[in-house]
Amino acid sequence: MPITNLLDYDLAGLTGYFAELGEKPFRAKQVLRWIHHFGVSDFALMSDLAKSLRDKLSAEAQIVPPQMISEQAAADGTHKWLLNAGEMNGVETVFIPDGTRGTLCVSSQVGCALECSFCATGRQGFNRNLSVAEIIGQLWWANHALGRDPKGDRIITNVVMMGMGEPLANYANVVTALNLMLDDHAYGLSRRRVTVSTSGLIPAMDRLREDCPVALAVSLHAPNDQIRDEIVPINRKYPLHELMAACQRYLEKAPRDFITFEYVMLDGINDHPEHARQLITLVRDVPCKFNLIPFNPFPNSGYRRSRPETIQRFRDILIQAGHIVTQRRTRGDDIDAACGQLAGQVQDKTQRLLRRIEVVHE
Repeated sequence: MPITNLLDYDLAGLTGYFAELGEKPFRAKQVLRWIHHFGVSDFALMSDLAKSLRDKLSAEAQIVPPQMISEQAAADGTHKWLLNAGEMNGVETVFIPDGTRGTLCVSSQVGCALECSFCATGRQGFNRNLSVAEIIGQLWWANHALGRDPKGDRIITNVVMMGMGEPLANYANVVTALNLMLDDHAYGLSRRRVTVSTSGLIPAMDRLREDCPVALAVSLHAPNDQIRDEIVPINRKYPLHELMAACQRYLEKAPRDFITFEYVMLDGINDHPEHARQLITLVRDVPCKFNLIPFNPFPNSGYRRSRPETIQRFRDILIQAGHIVTQRRTRGDDIDAACGQLAGQVQDKTQRLLRRIEVVHE
C-alpha cells in the first residue's frame, strides 16, 4: 500500500483522511498547522498529537516536499530554488523582495502545452502536471529556506502562479494548492495577494470564479485576434471577444476590482502606437491595469525586445487613455532569475531541445 503524502491534501482532503483513520476532524487542523504554519515534516515533533496517532502517521503517511537541487541568492535579495520534479525534470521557484512585500513565483507544470511562440517554456513542450505536493511544496521550501518565524512578520506576503506552465490546465491540483495558501491553518494569505495567471482558458476561468476566486492576471500580449492567433495559439479556440466577456464575468466575484493584463513587448510585432489604441478599444468594458513586460530573448526565439522609447510611447498612449500601467523591472540578473532567464533543466518528452524556463513574476 503506497504511503500517503500529506502535502497533497488541503483541509477538506486531510479531514477525510483522518476520518478514514477514525480520528476527529480537529486533528486535520492541528496537522495542517504543523505542516504549513510551522514547516514540520516529522510527525514525532507534533507535540499536541497523541503518541499513538504520531506512531500511526509515521507508519502510514509522510510529509515530502520536492527535493531541492540548488539555491541561489542575488545581490538584490532575489532567491531562486531549483526543485527536482523527477525523471531529469526540474522546476524553479523565485522569491522577489520589494520593500515590505515579498512575492513568490510558483510553477504549476513541467513545461507547457500552449506553445506561445515568444515563451521559452512553450518552445520546450509539455512534460506533465505538478502534483499538489510539488506546487505547495515550492511555498513550503521557500518559507523553510528564508527562515520564516511563524510568530513573526510574514516574509512571503504574495504568491503569483506565474511560473512554468498554464495553471488552469492543471486545475484540480492548482485549486487544492490555492486552498492551502488561503487557509488560516496553513499559510493564511489574502485572496487579494494570491494571483493566478492564465493565457485564457475560459471554461477554467469560469470554474475558478466559482470555486476559488483569487486575483487574476491574463497573458494578453496582443490587441487583436490576428496577432494573438499567431503568438498565443489558444486564442484560435477562445478569441478575444470571448476572453473579454470571461474577464467581465470573473470580476463579479473577484477579490480585486480589476484584471491585470500582461503584455510582452515584441519589437515590430505588437508595439506600434496603433496597437496601443486597439488595446484601449479592446478592454473598454473591462476594468483593468496593464503590466508591460520587456521581452527577454532566448536562443532562436525569433523575437527582439522593443526599444525603450517604443515601450515608453506605448505606455504613454495607455496612460493618456486613463489606464494604470506598470512596466516590469528586471530582477535577479546575476543568478539568471529575471523574466525569461530561469535555467532549470528538464528532460523534454517531445524531443525538442532543452530550453530556458520563463518565469513571469511581479
